[in-house]
Amino acid sequence: MPKVTTRDAEDWLIEKIAHRLGVATGEVSREVYFDELDLDSTEALILAGELENWLGFELSTTTLWYHPTVKDLAAYLAEESDRRAAAA
Repeated sequence: MPKVTTRDAEDWLIEKIAHRLGVATGEVSREVYFDELDLDSTEALILAGELENWLGFELSTTTLWYHPTVKDLAAYLAEESDRRAAAA
């Protein structure tokens, strides 16, 4: 499993969110709360599934609740990636 950096995760999330919203990546803020985005629940589930496929590990159902922005989630994903790589 490749190590994911905070920047990698931010870029990935912003690209996927922008695509789902049909906007340019520059229009997606690292600081915006996920619940403020115009993603419906189906799109959010698809995004979470794509994220798990990209990361190579499952996320808790509360991950987005505890890490509610791109910035926060990306930092968590990088930490979790480091932890899993060290344990492997």
